[in-house]
Amino acid sequence: MKIALIQQKSYVTKEKTVKKTLNDISNASQNGAKLIVLQELHQTEYFCQSEDTKFFDYADSWKEDIAFWSNIAKEHNIVLVTSLFEQRTAGLYHNTAVVFDSDGSVAGKYRKMHIPDDPGFYEKFYFTPGDLGFEPIETSLGKLGVLICWDQWYPEAARLMTLKGAELLIYPTAIGWFDEDRKEEKERQLDSWITIQRSHAIANGLPVISCNRVGFEKDSSGVMDGIRFWGNSFVCDPQGSLIAHANHQEETILYADISKERTKEVRDIWPFLRDRRIDTYEDLLKRYCD
Repeated sequence: MKIALIQQKSYVTKEKTVKKTLNDISNASQNGAKLIVLQELHQTEYFCQSEDTKFFDYADSWKEDIAFWSNIAKEHNIVLVTSLFEQRTAGLYHNTAVVFDSDGSVAGKYRKMHIPDDPGFYEKFYFTPGDLGFEPIETSLGKLGVLICWDQWYPEAARLMTLKGAELLIYPTAIGWFDEDRKEEKERQLDSWITIQRSHAIANGLPVISCNRVGFEKDSSGVMDGIRFWGNSFVCDPQGSLIAHANHQEETILYADISKERTKEVRDIWPFLRDRRIDTYEDLLKRYCD
């Protein structure tokens, strides 16, 4: 199966940003991609750098966005992983990945479960934690374990998706550096980000797809300078080996071929699921073991 990750920057307005995305989707589908993954909150700038109620207006088009991306998936005959701002009702919002099947139908959605609250990443102001659990989404290409950004640091999320039959782990992402950080610290952060996701591939015997944005986005509040998103979108195989890797600054369509047979081969060699001691893991349900 040929897949494509669209790593792009924000073009300030939704109209310009979506136009660039559509051009890349068209190119990717023409080049044979059957599964196309977009980055976190791909329609707009990453607005969570500050706390401002005006950004809730971005969720007003939730229903229209569903219809729009449904038509795109159907037009190009692709399975499409989007990342949208969901308005569930007044005052209740989610950071939601919606997966469209190749016929344009909504195959399923995932609401981001782990919500960060850090300088420049004030997501708790905007998003209610997800309540759909860790459920793979069934598509014509197989079961997709879709998670979002901060979820990628949690092995529990990857494991639960795996135990429920996910065939791929997919992470739409928005993560970057602050320019004032030292070079050594930037390198440590990026290495940790790649390593933790490769470890999910290894521990679960599944390919991992991680799609991040690029470009500098100014903090509209003026409190901080802004975030320089570090790109580095990648795909790794079930043993964690990188099979496609973008750089830290360029917009690109990143292609990779995924083999279900390879997943079986790796799991037969490394039967981690067989050897789990599920009778001894009860403490995992505690916040901390005193």
